Amino acid sequence: MRQTLFLTVGYPGSGKTTAAKLIHEQTGAVHVWADRERQLRFAQPDHSYAETVQLYDQLNKEVEALLAEGKNVIFDTNFNFYKDRRKLRNLAAEYDARTVVLWVIVPKEVARTRAVHEAHGQDTRLFGNMPLDHFNRIVRHLQPPGDDEHLIKLDGMNITSGAVAEALHEN
Repeated sequence: MRQTLFLTVGYPGSGKTTAAKLIHEQTGAVHVWADRERQLRFAQPDHSYAETVQLYDQLNKEVEALLAEGKNVIFDTNFNFYKDRRKLRNLAAEYDARTVVLWVIVPKEVARTRAVHEAHGQDTRLFGNMPLDHFNRIVRHLQPPGDDEHLIKLDGMNITSGAVAEALHEN
């Protein structure tokens, strides 16, 4: 497999982290999980703009270092803005790595239930239930992948090892 940077897109609660974990298991790609990194780096995460800028400045540098080492990387966060995906795609191109956008798709109602009401106890929801207004803001601003992006669509209702393996094999 050519060196790859995977970027995740989808509603909160769609299954992005579940998919990222399975891709890590199947490919050995380094899993850079923004929620986990936020939890580790900030004693009392407040999700403020300043905290987010600091976090992503650091994570982008870490992803670049991993690409420079020739590693495959899964950057697991809400890459819902095209400009952010383009920035990372350009970074990957500097290391002759391809970028694959993992678009995890579920009905909005399912994602809302998972993220807003059923988050506690799930190992993929580190900060518990998401406030509804936060969920709605993220959903409102999601920019679907464009024709110029290498895309893998995953059904967030069926994220299994087999489904992920098949999607990777097809791409």
